[in-house]
Amino acid sequence: MTPLSDDTLRRKSWLDGFMAYPLPAGQSEADTRANIVALDQALYALWKLGENLVFGWMLQPRGLLLLVARHALVIEYVQAASNGAEAARRAATLESLLATDGPMTPAAFDRAATDLQLDPLLLPLPFEPERGIGLEAMAAIVARYGIRLVEDRAVVLLDAVGFSLLTPLQQVVQLGSLSCSVNSAYATLLGREININFARTTTGDGFYIWNRARGVNANVELYQLMQFILADNAMAHEQARSPHSVPRLRTCFHVGSHYEFYQSEGLNPTAFSYLVGQVTIELARMIERALPGQILVGRFSTPMLDAGEGGSDGGKRTVVDSLDFVARTREPLKRLDGVTLAGARVDSIQCYLTGARSGDSEFGISEFEIEDKHHLRHRVYNAKVNIHRRPGAPVYLGLRDEDLGGFAARRVQVGSAGVSGGGGTGGVVSGGSRSPIQVSSRV
Repeated sequence: MTPLSDDTLRRKSWLDGFMAYPLPAGQSEADTRANIVALDQALYALWKLGENLVFGWMLQPRGLLLLVARHALVIEYVQAASNGAEAARRAATLESLLATDGPMTPAAFDRAATDLQLDPLLLPLPFEPERGIGLEAMAAIVARYGIRLVEDRAVVLLDAVGFSLLTPLQQVVQLGSLSCSVNSAYATLLGREININFARTTTGDGFYIWNRARGVNANVELYQLMQFILADNAMAHEQARSPHSVPRLRTCFHVGSHYEFYQSEGLNPTAFSYLVGQVTIELARMIERALPGQILVGRFSTPMLDAGEGGSDGGKRTVVDSLDFVARTREPLKRLDGVTLAGARVDSIQCYLTGARSGDSEFGISEFEIEDKHHLRHRVYNAKVNIHRRPGAPVYLGLRDEDLGGFAARRVQVGSAGVSGGGGTGGVVSGGSRSPIQVSSRV
């Protein structure tokens, strides 16, 4: 038997991640793995270490029909337009194509081939694709060799304050501490059977974090993850012996469009994706103005897959704005009643968007406008999270409305109905909806 080369071994190891997807009915693990290897090797030969990309695909009885072109096509196709109107049409066509998640319909595939002037390429396979691998795993494999446009995914940006002023060793320690907080938060959610499939990429002095899954429920889970990352970071500050061992964070949360791609790493596309697009641009502009310890939520209104409370996302699309979204975090948080944080039981969590006092026990929701270094304006909300434990002092995350004197933003709108936060008893409460929640006090 001919021994496998080191290159082949490294490529086979890279494919192990795809075995986590459900096996097709009646298919053994060994046969599925062999089929994954066959598909990946065929795509890899076309990919040419990133020179080419798969722009679209369609199932065939014993293979795939592909649209393959040089990666530069994503720019050249629009630039080749004869006028502005044609350039806009081509950009919309390309965005629609890249936003397709999974196999295309024959009609859509034919239109795309005609528009991009590409000859479809038949990729023969020694098995029936859907039965030999499964549609979910196949889509994940093909996606590694292309670019996708995602328009409804939430992303968190965590930024370490004063990071550039630290020594390299202090920087390493702080990033290690932040990674530990991310892992601890994930373990907390996993303990309540909230198995968020999160990904992250470093910004140098922090992380972008997102949920690989999509939809309202997936985005709410990411918001929960963010809360517990910040809580763990706050606990680490309490226990730290050195002021420079744990980062002080400023945090931004937003939902928007982005392109998802996989860089070349050695012989393979990277196992984890990278994001670039409007949502990352907005987050970067928001974080520039955020104060130390502040939590900002961008203003968005985005169609998301929605299956309602308790269900998996899929099928129905619902337009969700920032205020609706924060309100939707209320019920899912109840699943976290009784979790342990730094050895203490969590009695309640209040999560809300802040605003000026509108009554003895109610607060409005303020909207702020920030101007970035390019003189572009962005709308945001200031968020707070209060976690009450027993025993143990409460954990207050984010800044109060009255603490925003140094926030370089203009208050442009105050919602007529906000929330009060504070020490509700029992259960887990989240605020920020258009309907006020009556509780005793706000911190």
